[in-house]
Amino acid sequence: MDELNSKSSISRRKFLYGSALVAGSAALASCSSSGGGGGSDNGGSGGGTGGGGDTAKGSAKKPLAAPKTLSESPTLAAQAKSGKLPAVGKRLPDNPYVIPHNWVKRGKYGGKLNMICFSSQGTTKADANRELFYGHSLLRWLNDGLDVGPGLVETWTSNSDASEWTLNFRKGLKWSDGQPFTTDDIMFWWEDIILPGHFAQVPPDECRSGKNTLCKMTAVDENTLKMTFDAPAPLTADRLAMWTKGAIGKNGPIWILPKHYAKQFHPKYNKSVPKNWDTVGGLWENKTDWMRNPDCPTMIGYKTKSFNNNQGVLLERNPYYWCVTKDGDQLPYIDEISITTIQDAQVGKLEVQQGKIDFCMGYFNQIDLSDVSTLQQSKQKAQTEVVLWDSGSGTGSIFFLNLDYPDEKLRNLFREPKFRQAISYAFNRSNIQKTLYFQTGFPTSGTLSPKAIEYQINSEGKKTFQQWRDAYVKHDPKKAKQLLAELGLKDTNGDGYVEMPDGSKLTVRIDYSADISKTEAAKDDQLVNDAKAVGLRMTRNPVTPANYADQWETGKLMGHTNWEVGDGPNHLVYPQWLVPIEFDRWAPLEGEMYSLRGTKQENEQKSVDPWKRTPPRLDPDPKGPIKKLWDLYDQSKVEPDFMKRTQLVWEMIKVHVDQGPFFMGSVANYPQVVVVKTALQNVPRKENLAQGGFVNPWTHPVPAVYDPEVFYWDNPAQHNA
Repeated sequence: MDELNSKSSISRRKFLYGSALVAGSAALASCSSSGGGGGSDNGGSGGGTGGGGDTAKGSAKKPLAAPKTLSESPTLAAQAKSGKLPAVGKRLPDNPYVIPHNWVKRGKYGGKLNMICFSSQGTTKADANRELFYGHSLLRWLNDGLDVGPGLVETWTSNSDASEWTLNFRKGLKWSDGQPFTTDDIMFWWEDIILPGHFAQVPPDECRSGKNTLCKMTAVDENTLKMTFDAPAPLTADRLAMWTKGAIGKNGPIWILPKHYAKQFHPKYNKSVPKNWDTVGGLWENKTDWMRNPDCPTMIGYKTKSFNNNQGVLLERNPYYWCVTKDGDQLPYIDEISITTIQDAQVGKLEVQQGKIDFCMGYFNQIDLSDVSTLQQSKQKAQTEVVLWDSGSGTGSIFFLNLDYPDEKLRNLFREPKFRQAISYAFNRSNIQKTLYFQTGFPTSGTLSPKAIEYQINSEGKKTFQQWRDAYVKHDPKKAKQLLAELGLKDTNGDGYVEMPDGSKLTVRIDYSADISKTEAAKDDQLVNDAKAVGLRMTRNPVTPANYADQWETGKLMGHTNWEVGDGPNHLVYPQWLVPIEFDRWAPLEGEMYSLRGTKQENEQKSVDPWKRTPPRLDPDPKGPIKKLWDLYDQSKVEPDFMKRTQLVWEMIKVHVDQGPFFMGSVANYPQVVVVKTALQNVPRKENLAQGGFVNPWTHPVPAVYDPEVFYWDNPAQHNA
């Protein structure tokens, strides 16, 4: 309040704004002292895991020994006794996965968990629902991405140059319908979906060598898979831990499919399958998505009981789930999970405040730091606690230009580093940190995640991060105006806005998905106003969410905003923000060209306008920064030595510092909001997590990496359907 009191008179609007800001900051402080930290430098909660006060941190790096005795849900025990199910020991693999998290306590079976998921396009498009479960992943991230542990794959080895990998799957794994899981389920995906290119699927990065050629995949036996590359592929294990996988490829590469069930929807095995079987929304998609089809077997802790595109999805326990606690309890503890689809974010927030929701990932439901004060006010009645996990974001709310925009004059301008630097200097990030992030996190020019291993490894890594973070972070309107003038952009007609050097009107359009959060919208408004202050005209343009991705891929949109960068746990497992290698980011057509290297399409349609090619694609300037990034990245892909790869990453970052910013961040590593019922146990707090949390990147899927199957109610009988 000092700033407000220093003025002799203030308006009611400013007073209310200042009061709200102070209230929000106080609410965050309350969370930090009772539920899990408030940003990169704030301490943990002391609240333990569901009110238990447990301060155990991190996860065991080495696999835990299988327990000598096993326990199961009383419901499943009754079914086993009646003969409806095999005994628990016969349902589990020979060596089940033992949950390694140090904060996990022995739980109680039973009850129901009520959740929500925001989706403006119905439950079918609620991809965040699949971020809850890690059971389809071959390997797993541990300790917020610092370590890789086993998953479906129990052990794995590579030769000396990482050009051959052997994956040993757990013996005795079973799908949720009791059928055996074997390497045949992998080969079905590889040979019958990926290699023919069905269902618009392409080989994932972990199946390509450093030369971008496909590996040879061989099923040695029903439990052993061999991947042979023509060059080193040192990141294979890390990449096998990425994403939640499974289903229809919306949460990373599919990798595993229940062949015994899914083959009936494939024309190779069923001649009556319609010709459009693998189109979007077609037979294959609807039948092989475990979320929308209760008959589709899964390997996660739950299976679908019922699905309604307008209402949501109800999940029930998978009796064959292959994970246990160190005490021998087969997971999950909770009987059912009900996830209601919310198409109005405000409705979802109200349900949380009313105590109708038991566990809510704010990240998936447009609940952020601005909502904490209200959530704190309702927590006693709702019997909830606000927990804060580090986002791991390298940018916070982001903005970037399309460097492959069709209009040549604008494209050339957008590719000028000085123009992008001018926008960055005009942007008042300190104000954004204050008003939208409540003084959490730290201002940034925009980087990959500050939690990435390249920044933690040594002093040079820390220095490299600081150089990138601070390169264009300063709010310096004078510098911004100077850079615009150096480009020949001047106000020639006296309207307060600069024109192009030829005198034509210049407008930078911020194209955004119409369903963005209020925080994103507020940041955009701030950016527009800051640009105006230096004489640059910016406008905001809403785009129908269903059309946004297609318009960006074809280069039609000018500026992108509703996104942020959090990728890790190391830069090379998912380098798309660092290097344009696909169409989603700041150089969509050049990224598309890289993704097609080595295919017949790479050299087709050379005489066709790049924006009219199918798909649209463009070669980079041979002397430009993107070509340099490509070359460095190609070197890194075949370098088996970790430190040499890291040094190549630092060289790529130098290109971003010298020729960037290619994307502009606002505030990094702010906390993400999680709302949890106080009676719900084994939900980790910030202090339990190795790096305080690492929420944002879907390549490090949260909460899946924390295994929600261990959640349990202190009194399950009070939380039945």
